[in-house]
Amino acid sequence: MKNYNIQFDKNGRLRHFLTIEGLKRQLLVDILDTAESFSGVTAQSIKKVPLLRGKTVVNLFFEPSTRTRTTFELAAKRLSADVLNINVTASATTKGETLLDTLHNLQAMHCDMFVVRHDRGGAAHFIAQHVAPHISVINAGDGRHAHPTQAMLDMFTIRRHKKEFAKLNVAIVGDILHSRVARSQIHALTTLGVNEVRVIGPETLIPCEVETLGVHVYHDLREGLRDVDVIIMLRLQHERMKGALLPSEHEYFRLYGLTEEKLAYAKPDVIVMHPGPINRGVEIDSSVADGPRSVILEQVTHGIAVRMAIMSMVLSGSASIPLSIRPPGMAEVPKTQEQLSGKANSEGEII
Repeated sequence: MKNYNIQFDKNGRLRHFLTIEGLKRQLLVDILDTAESFSGVTAQSIKKVPLLRGKTVVNLFFEPSTRTRTTFELAAKRLSADVLNINVTASATTKGETLLDTLHNLQAMHCDMFVVRHDRGGAAHFIAQHVAPHISVINAGDGRHAHPTQAMLDMFTIRRHKKEFAKLNVAIVGDILHSRVARSQIHALTTLGVNEVRVIGPETLIPCEVETLGVHVYHDLREGLRDVDVIIMLRLQHERMKGALLPSEHEYFRLYGLTEEKLAYAKPDVIVMHPGPINRGVEIDSSVADGPRSVILEQVTHGIAVRMAIMSMVLSGSASIPLSIRPPGMAEVPKTQEQLSGKANSEGEII
């Protein structure tokens, strides 16, 4: 999991998207800018662009998922790719076939991309190391390790509301210990240069030495929320907990559940986020989840554009969208480094 160069091909272009850790700020900005251009596709009468026409994307989910799998499927179809959803619980892996055998069989069907969710950390990296050179892998969440596309759609939502990252104070609240989302968010926020990242939760749910990631730790929710611009609430990961880490859900909500009263400690224009699924009355009160400061449903909407951006960049190696296939009214993406250096044609295609 420490070999981040595997994400790039020999020419330095993005081939896989496995983790945000180790990526440069400019690449994250390119993803956000590209997603901005795709956000207009949803408003079109025909919600498709032919960028991935003829490509086959396989959703390979070893864990249950609704939002992530669905938004990846929609993203791929809006890019005109063919999509294959593999029900792993009913697949040959339950009959004794190894993961590598499954991959080799899928490769024999001439697939182009695997979108992988797995309950083991490092699974997406393992798969990326063993696929054929023409296949790309996107990590849709692996164990407690990383969930990079969720973090990027969160960054996109934050930028939509706050414009710039540099002055922001961001609080991530809850089960930091078991959250792959939190780890990816921390890497994305620090890479994009926010003023401060705070993690808030009981001592039993805060990882040891988390401060080495560049965050400040708070155990008192009210104190931790003072003057923050963005609050990201996290789900309690009961399925990953071993032993009694909490006295009760009722006690957790009393101390760390986000209510209107606790929300008042943050800035008046604070936005409230949650990667889902929401446990109402455990992590967040319904009045906050459904209130004017909540952007939770926007996160789901933005997930399609962000995943379209990442899939198109990974399979094309470029953040540019040729004019010939850009729908009317679709925003232009800022020029890539190749375009600026003259190594692209007039339509933005790398030559």
